Amino acid sequence: MKAISTNSYGGPEVLAYSDLPDPKVAPDSVLIRVRAAGVNPVDWKIVAGYLDPIMNSHFPLIPGWDVAGVVEAVGADATEYAVGDEVIGYVRKDEVQHGTFAELVAAPVRTLAPKPAALDWRQAAGLPLAGLTAYQSIKRVGTKAGETALVHAAAGGVGSLAVQILVAQGTRVIGTASESNHDFLRSLGAEPVTYGDGLADRVRALAPEGVDVALDFVGGGVVDVSQELLKDRGRVVSVADGEVTAKGGHMVWVRPNADDLAALGALADSGKLTVPVDAVFPLSEAAEAFRRSMAGRSRGKIVLEVS
Repeated sequence: MKAISTNSYGGPEVLAYSDLPDPKVAPDSVLIRVRAAGVNPVDWKIVAGYLDPIMNSHFPLIPGWDVAGVVEAVGADATEYAVGDEVIGYVRKDEVQHGTFAELVAAPVRTLAPKPAALDWRQAAGLPLAGLTAYQSIKRVGTKAGETALVHAAAGGVGSLAVQILVAQGTRVIGTASESNHDFLRSLGAEPVTYGDGLADRVRALAPEGVDVALDFVGGGVVDVSQELLKDRGRVVSVADGEVTAKGGHMVWVRPNADDLAALGALADSGKLTVPVDAVFPLSEAAEAFRRSMAGRSRGKIVLEVS
């Protein structure tokens, strides 16, 4: 199969587009013919070696955890799916080596859900990791209808999905973004505010009594600003601030969860959730996709088109 891989840690320049052996299919897994694969910041961080202290990696290493494709073969005990089924997955395994930036991926069924019919292949590939991050962050702080949520980096891949999930459940959303993304946030149902100095005052102008929950998808000290605005300082969740737990909040490291992924698919099929796609690259140009992700200015998801 064709795949993107690296034989060492480094920047986008270490990625190679080449032939590698087809993956083996374990009893609890299926083989997926990949149609598209989502690109996330964690992918280039893995290639750079940033996750080496906490996850074992093996070379040659194929990056990628998001996938959308068609089941081509099933393992001996993978009764949940059949050949021809269209699926999506957040295929994070215990060790890093056999990722989704390839023509074929072997994925444990616990990482998969049916592909939402309402999403095309590119959108479907962008949903799993970002959608699960948003969904599990919202569950962690127990956001309810009628409450007000502050979402940081609301126009990004995770933030734009969190906004839609919150709006769908009846939560008022105030989202931080650059001025150029304010109309985009309004289209998702959020009230935009510009990030940076004076953020707390701008949020108070919209919510004088403060906010009920805050979701940090960017880092850079926004947990502290959030706690100035929260009615309960503990109702803040972060995916980027390692000190949030010490500050009384919650840290989320997204987990594969078939039920959560299916719930996201149901939201998409009900018309309440879509996946904004920022850019699409062919598999062979994964290095360029990494560079775009590293620039940190994407509106929505970056996707690799495989077949």
